[in-house]
Amino acid sequence: MNLQLKHNSEDYDQFIFCLEGVPDVEVMTITDAVKNLEQLALEQGIASIYKTCDTIEGLEESLGTLLYDDHNFKDYVIIYLVMEGRRNTICLNNYYYSFEEIAEIFEGKMKGKILHFANTKVLDLKEEEAQYFLDITGALAVSGYGVADKSMNSNLLDKAFFSLCQELDDVVEIVEELHQKHYAMCKLLDFRLYY
Repeated sequence: MNLQLKHNSEDYDQFIFCLEGVPDVEVMTITDAVKNLEQLALEQGIASIYKTCDTIEGLEESLGTLLYDDHNFKDYVIIYLVMEGRRNTICLNNYYYSFEEIAEIFEGKMKGKILHFANTKVLDLKEEEAQYFLDITGALAVSGYGVADKSMNSNLLDKAFFSLCQELDDVVEIVEELHQKHYAMCKLLDFRLYY
């Protein structure tokens, strides 16, 4: 499923690219991530593109399409990954891929981007793992949560984070502001950012 969510009430220069892992891309489902992005477009005017993938090849293909076919790629600051997995893996089609493998797929392609993982998986990188990921991908930062719990959805905090990314350029400032405005949720979901 591919959706472009746009709203013209405000003119943000930055977009969100959301890639969600689903059991089958042929089955159309309106997920929480889609609803979240629609709300973001309506309430704050932040445009996004949403794609699904059910294999690692689908993930690579979607990323390739974005990189090479979308002339607005430089405007995508956030790559929002909604995928299940254990600790530092993602799971697609019952296969687990390590962060090292993900880094190789994104190699050199994420310059100036923030890769943000929803709390559908735990993000718990050691300092050297985070540095390797950032060095290989060229990403500005990688963020996510230390708590993955289906009963505690990260959508509200994700939206607040995305909004702050539109307003502020410095990732440290973004995290400080997020903790200041949403301290309880940051603690509850264990928000993390590596840069």
